[in-house]
Amino acid sequence: MENLTSYLKKGILLTGVLCMAYSCSDDDTTAQEVTLSQTELKAVLETDEIIGDIDLALFELSSNDSSTGKTSNNDCYSAVYSDTGYVATFNNCVLNGTDNVNGTLSVTYDQQGETGSFTASYVDFYVGEIKINGTRSFTFSTNSDDSAITFEVTSDMTVEMEDGSIIADSGTKSTTIAFNDSSTYSIEGNWTVVFEGNTYNVNVNSALTSELSCAYVSSGDMDVSKNGLSVNVHFGDGTCDDIATLTYPNGVEEEITLED
Repeated sequence: MENLTSYLKKGILLTGVLCMAYSCSDDDTTAQEVTLSQTELKAVLETDEIIGDIDLALFELSSNDSSTGKTSNNDCYSAVYSDTGYVATFNNCVLNGTDNVNGTLSVTYDQQGETGSFTASYVDFYVGEIKINGTRSFTFSTNSDDSAITFEVTSDMTVEMEDGSIIADSGTKSTTIAFNDSSTYSIEGNWTVVFEGNTYNVNVNSALTSELSCAYVSSGDMDVSKNGLSVNVHFGDGTCDDIATLTYPNGVEEEITLED
C-alpha cells in the first residue's frame, strides 16, 4: 500500500482517458442522428482533468493529523484545521505540471467528523487562467482486508475557461482500485455536462475496468447522450488494446482506436 497516493492520482485522472475514445470518430461519413466531436467530449471530461491534482492534494491534507488549530505546510499549499474541517490555501504553486494554482478553499468533514468523507468548496479558485466555482464531495472507503480502496466524488461545479466559455459539471463518479497480482481499477457513475448550449449526459452501464498497467479502458460500456440522442461506447472484453466500438442511434457501429 506504499504506492497508494500514486494509485489514487491515477484513479482520479483515469476518466480522462475516455476522451481518447473519440479521437477518430470525426472520420465517419455515415448519416448519424448525432455526432460527438473531440472538443465536445473533452469538455465532458475536462473538469476532472483540470482539478485532478488538486483532488489529490486534498486527499493528502485530509489524511494529516487534523487536530484543531494545527497548521500543515509545504512548498505548494498550507492548511489550518478546525473541529469541522480545514481551510487550504494554494499560493501560485504547480501540482504535477499543472498551470499555477491560486486561491483558498474550504473543506468540511461529514457530520461524524470522519476525515475520509469531506466536501471542498471552491470560490473563484484559479488553475492558471481557469476559474473554478462549486463543490466536490469525497468519500473514501476500503474493503475488509484493505486490498481495495473506493473513492466516490460528487460534483456540482462550473469552470470558466480562459476564453470565457463555461463548462458546468454535476453528478457522481466512483472509482475502485484493487491491489492484487494485476492491480485493477473500475469506474462507475452518472454525470451531466453543459457546454456551449448543449447538454451531455454520461451513464456508465457496465463498470469501465482495466489493469493499472494498461493505458486504456479495456472493458465495460457507457452511453453519452447529447441533447437527448445517445451514443453507446463499448470498450471490449478485457483485452488491453486500443479498440472501442461506438453504436449510434440508427444502429450504425463504428470501431475506432483510442490512440491519436
